[in-house]
Amino acid sequence: MSPADTTASRQLLPVVPLAALFFAAFVLPLAALVLVSLFRDPQFSGLSLVQYVRFLSDPFSLKVLSDTLWLGAEVALATLFLAYPLALVYVGSSQFMRTLITFLIMLPLLTSTVVRTFAWIVILGRDGIVNSAMLSLGFWQAPARLLYTWEGMVLALTQIQLPLMALPVINSLLRLDGNLTRAAEGLGASRARIFITIVLPLTLPGAIAGWLLVFAAAATAFITQTLVGGGRIILMPSYIYQQAVGVQDWPFAAALSLIFTLAVTGIVFAIGALSRRYVRGVDAA
Repeated sequence: MSPADTTASRQLLPVVPLAALFFAAFVLPLAALVLVSLFRDPQFSGLSLVQYVRFLSDPFSLKVLSDTLWLGAEVALATLFLAYPLALVYVGSSQFMRTLITFLIMLPLLTSTVVRTFAWIVILGRDGIVNSAMLSLGFWQAPARLLYTWEGMVLALTQIQLPLMALPVINSLLRLDGNLTRAAEGLGASRARIFITIVLPLTLPGAIAGWLLVFAAAATAFITQTLVGGGRIILMPSYIYQQAVGVQDWPFAAALSLIFTLAVTGIVFAIGALSRRYVRGVDAA
């Protein structure tokens, strides 16, 4: 072995533990999942693609997948609408207020997802804070059903995933050249026009990065979907759990897991590729 090869081997040595962990924790389980999904029935007799044909020919399974992806997209859009006003307030604040806002944004990340989800169960319950306030103020005559609904699930996931959107958008706004907005103001442009023609296009990379993070996290949020959805709304994570634990149909559960993984990663890669192609040259993220 030449001295150059020896030097290269020594440089790669620190990467070996991480590569071994990645192989043991991701590649091997994924390979096992692929193998299990190829079995014909729960008794693991024979190999075929029947589990994938079963999924693609079942309208219920296809609807569960489309509902799950739509939930991720809906939550990502909701966090995007909330993140921009929050980021604009952050950029226009003093250093003390920026520190306070950063702490408030990071605070949910310091608590368990289970704790945050149970808090939303208390808030949205029949005797929860929202129903009690609305009844006390006379806006509602009877408690509204907020828990175990699609809207309640979107609301809870939006609050839980908001930091993943807010931080990239804030970072993009901080890198935006203030001379551009000041020049537009000097030329008489309204704030709405400045936002649409300058701020939004130049901060799109941050918004897209946040959208992808929130989309993937919301679509796969098993705990929040199960607890706030209450089992009445079937989405892919709970569907996979039912097939694996309840029905004990491991081949179909493995096929569902792989299809769901491919669908989420496919959308993430597709939007990432489109953003790199059409948002190229924008340097505000």
